[in-house]
Amino acid sequence: MSLISELMNALQILPGVGAKTAQRLTFHLLQKDKLGGKHLAETLLKSIELINECESCRTLTEHPMCKICANPNRDVSKVCVVETPADIIQIEQATDFKGKYFVLHGKLSPIDGIGPAELKMNKLVELLIDCDELIIATGSTVEGETTAQFLSHLAEKGGIKATRLAHGVPLGGDLEYIDNSTLAHAFASRTQL
Repeated sequence: MSLISELMNALQILPGVGAKTAQRLTFHLLQKDKLGGKHLAETLLKSIELINECESCRTLTEHPMCKICANPNRDVSKVCVVETPADIIQIEQATDFKGKYFVLHGKLSPIDGIGPAELKMNKLVELLIDCDELIIATGSTVEGETTAQFLSHLAEKGGIKATRLAHGVPLGGDLEYIDNSTLAHAFASRTQL
């Protein structure tokens, strides 16, 4: 196999990068931006070697504790549970949430052998010591809903209020373009005005 083919195949491990995109990226890096490609390779290698999970919330960081967990001004009484580190970025950019986070790095899926131990729920229990509200921000998939139910029971056992992000019709969305399960969930979760 040629080095060019090897690079194209290597790029295809990235989500959303198929054969054509990998080919386009390969030729762009080799023909138009070798310096950028070298910087990308060095940064990628350095990141893989130095980035690990935060000791507290499990997000990705190059330090033992991420900036959010290290910030003494964050509200320890509110913990938001998310599936991925990317979810934290979304919440931080879109809201004024000033509490703490816990990253599951997945969701419960018994059929795939992913249970509470694989998601390190024991670390979450440690984080809940000073907590009075557990905000559940898992996806609305079957596994996400199962995970939300498990987290809700976990909070209930600890005497902690559990809340769930609302799901349903997006702001500015027309009902005719909403799929049936989203509309059914939104209808069942309606609130009083």
